[in-house]
This record gives sequence, C-alpha cells and structure tokens, in this order.
Amino acid sequence: MKHDCHYHPGDPAKWHCSECQVHYCSRCMPDADTHRGRGVCPKCNRNLRYLGAATEVEPFWNRLGAFFRYPFHADPLIVIAICTLVPLALSANIFGLVVSLLLVMALLKYTYEVINRTAEGHMTPPPVATAFTGDGFGIVFLQLLVFVGMGALIASAGMLGGPMLAMIAMAFVILVLPASVMVLAMERSALAAVNPLHLTGLIARIGWPYFLLYGYLVLLTLASGAAQDFALSHFSPWLAGPVSGFLNSTFTLILFHMLGYLLFQYQEELGFASDLQDDSSQQDTTQRDRAPRLDADIDMDLKDGNYDRVQSALISALKRDPDNSHRLEQLYKLLVARNDNAELYRRHVPLLGWLVDHNNGAGIADLLARLEPLNPNLQLDDPELAERCARCLYHQGEYRQALKLLQDFHKRFPDSHTLAPAYILAAQILANGMDQWEKAAAFLGFVKKRCQNHPLHSQVDGFMQQVANREPLKGPRATFTVSD
Repeated sequence: MKHDCHYHPGDPAKWHCSECQVHYCSRCMPDADTHRGRGVCPKCNRNLRYLGAATEVEPFWNRLGAFFRYPFHADPLIVIAICTLVPLALSANIFGLVVSLLLVMALLKYTYEVINRTAEGHMTPPPVATAFTGDGFGIVFLQLLVFVGMGALIASAGMLGGPMLAMIAMAFVILVLPASVMVLAMERSALAAVNPLHLTGLIARIGWPYFLLYGYLVLLTLASGAAQDFALSHFSPWLAGPVSGFLNSTFTLILFHMLGYLLFQYQEELGFASDLQDDSSQQDTTQRDRAPRLDADIDMDLKDGNYDRVQSALISALKRDPDNSHRLEQLYKLLVARNDNAELYRRHVPLLGWLVDHNNGAGIADLLARLEPLNPNLQLDDPELAERCARCLYHQGEYRQALKLLQDFHKRFPDSHTLAPAYILAAQILANGMDQWEKAAAFLGFVKKRCQNHPLHSQVDGFMQQVANREPLKGPRATFTVSD
C-alpha cells in the first residue's frame, strides 16, 4: 500500500512509527540508516519501521522496456556468451559433458542472483564473477529437488484421484511455478518452494499483479520458443545452435529479472524492506552532521505549530555556532513572522550582521523600525557594523535611519578606523539624499581635519569640490593615465 509522508504530502513515505502512527519521508529522516533499516522517531524516540522503496517503486508494467534491456549490459552478455559458446566448442566426450553441465549450473546460479539482487533494489545486473565463484551453487540442487517435489505432487494426485485430479494438480503447479522460484530465491528452502500453503499465501499477498505478471511470463516463454524455433528452422546448424542458446539465456534473464522486480515492488506486503541501491548520489547515513536533522525537526515543528520549540532550537544552535548564516536567517524569519520584537531586540546585533552581509537594506530598515518603540535611542556599539548598516540604508533610500546610526560617531568611536568612511557616507546622505550641502561640507571638513592619516583623506578635496558645485557626491573620477 502506498503511503505519503505526513509532513510532505506527495512524497512517498520511507519510515513509519507504530507508536505515533506517523509516516516519514527521506527529508524528515536525514539521519536514518537506510542501509541497515534503522531510524528513530523524532517525536517519541521509538524505533521506526523501514518501508524501503515500497511506496515509490514504479510498477513493473510501466518498465517493460527496462526488462528487455537488462540482459544487454556487459556482465550478463559475457555470462551468456561463455555459457552458450563454450559448450559448442567442446568435444562430445565426458569432459565436454561435465564442462557443459557446470556452465548450465553457473547460468542458473547467475539467474537466481539476478532475482536476489533485483529484490534488494539493484537495477543493474550482477557482475560476471557471481556466476562462477562463491557458494551459491547449492541453489541448482535445490531447484532440482523442487522439480522432483512438484512431479511427486502431480503423480500423487493422479494415484489418489485419477487423471482429472492429476490435471488439476498440474495446472496448479504451472500456476504457482513463478511463486515457487521467488520463494526459493528468497528462502533457499526446497520445502518452502513446494509448500502449497506457502505459495498461495505469497500469491494472495501480491494479489492480481501476480496474474498480470504470469501472463507476461507466458507470452515471454512463447516468444522465446518461437524465436528459437525460427533460428533452428532457418539458420544453418553451426549458427542455429549459438543463436538458439543466446535467445534462451536472454529470455531467461528477462524472466528472472521480472520476478525479482515483483518481489521488490511488493516488499511491504511480503514483509521485508529494500531500497534502490544503484544511486551513487545517496548520502552517507553515518555522518555525524546534525544540521540536516535539525532542519527536518524545524520543518516538522513549524507544520505542527510548535513555534516555541523551533525558536528554542534555533537559539540553542546559535549558541554553539553564533555565525551560522542559515540559522540566523531562520531565526529572523521566525521572529518577524511571530512579531516577537522583544526577542528581535535581544538578538538585533547578529541579525543586523546577517542582514548587512546580504545587503538587505529593506530588512535592516524594518528591523530598526520594530526596535524603535523598545529603544528610541538605539545605537550600535560596533562601529563597523553601524557604518555598514548605514550604507545599506543609504542605498535603500532610508536616509534618516542611516544618519541616526551615524549620529555622534566621532564621540562614540573617536579612534575608530571607520570614522572617515562613516562621515564621508554621512556627507553623501546629506548631499545626495537630503539636499543639505552645508551640513555635508561640515562633515567633509571634519574628516579633512581629523582623519589625516586615513587612506580616504586624499579624496576629501574632490568631495568638497563636488559639494561646492552642488554635484552628486560620487568621488573623484578614475584616471587611466600612466605617468612617465
């Protein structure tokens, strides 16, 4: 059953809390371990149930093209070529027979690895080595036992109820054969793969899509048989054998890949969880960075209306990292939305620093307007911050607020290196913004007299000449002449 995330409707859920009865998506659980299926509910701290990709996997009937492309990757093509062409090159003796049987076993082992790998969420084929190495060859003997068991079931039905019951048993065996292959691949048990109750239970949990897939498999088998018959009938014997073997192996891999994908698609109904494993962009879930977890908690708390909790979390985060621009932005937006001017006043210095770093003159003007009723004579104790804020306000057209920040600057910061640029800025505000040329000249005269060692001192005469001519205070024009 498909579930959407409680906090992000439209996003498929990956986790479920049985205590809170809440579904979470990957954005809500950035710190969960998807590889191990471990996650803790951010609400009640109970272990979550991992849903894997069950809620977002694409139905198998929408990806038939991908099934047919599957065998034509490099690894399966190599396996098919080895298992098909090598027996044809061997002599018809005991050695050739043994090698041919071993290659048939390797191909069958590879096809079962395809089922397991696909059910785990790998949509790329297994590497070549899995066909010829490892301990998975026991699956071949288990498959033989399953066939023997099914034959015994049909024979027993014939002995007990005659030909009619035998026909019914055979029809049942044919119907449950794909389910038997899936059970054998998952449980590696021949007994489970021939247990009628086990097989019918799996079919019942999957439902009607099993029968739809069964129809595809029948068509696939008929197409494979027809293609091989055409090859044997129309090609010369030296070519017909390899083509027929290639077609048989190719259609077998397609069939087993489809069975594995059906398990992957209905993993929740079948009681396990897996996710797409071939996405190289997945994050390392072992990272210790708490930032994504905090962002997810903030997002959920905002949607739940827990604004006090969000505010406390942001303040705590800023105590650990006072210069975190992202947290300052979040806190600013939250306090403005809540109209919490008292808290804005307590945090106004770092918030103004964040606003000026982003050249947000409108935000600075709004924040100062909010703080004015609380402190009409508010002055900043940091000369550089005061000058930068005033400059942003000047470019925003907030001339009076800018001048207020620069008021008595020489008295409050007499030895500050920022005094010269602050008063030149005051002159620009008065001249360009307020048409008060005499006051602008006074500020420039102060800079000329008191800031003789400042690098801007050499430009003051140019400013004063512009004031005398009632020209906009833009400073001396740049020159590109090169002295001899």
